Amino acid sequence: MIQYNGLTLAYIGDAYYELAVRNHLLDLQYTKVKELHDNAIRYTNAISQAAAARVLSKTFYTEFELSIFKRGRNATSTHKPKNADVITYNISTGFEAVIGYLYLVQNQERLLELLERTFEIIEEL
Repeated sequence: MIQYNGLTLAYIGDAYYELAVRNHLLDLQYTKVKELHDNAIRYTNAISQAAAARVLSKTFYTEFELSIFKRGRNATSTHKPKNADVITYNISTGFEAVIGYLYLVQNQERLLELLERTFEIIEEL
């Protein structure tokens, strides 16, 4: 079992999620750098991540994933969010912690399910 704290899980989850979003945008046939960047922001900003996390925490996360989400969400950070309030930022941190956990335990199948569902939620916003 992974014993990293919530912020460490979120750190690795953020990196993995960023790459997954970029790949997703390429799959959607975006090829221009400005277009890729502008669309990536839609998926990676704290507000979108928190919106997805709220849906996922109600119906998608397993009980254990929910505990990882809460570990990330409740972690104390000295970082001051620039474009979101603290609550939204904390929820997005919990979301990234789940991704980080799934990546570190190499549960690729579940990670891909999570990403697919996340992209669907964000695209419906």
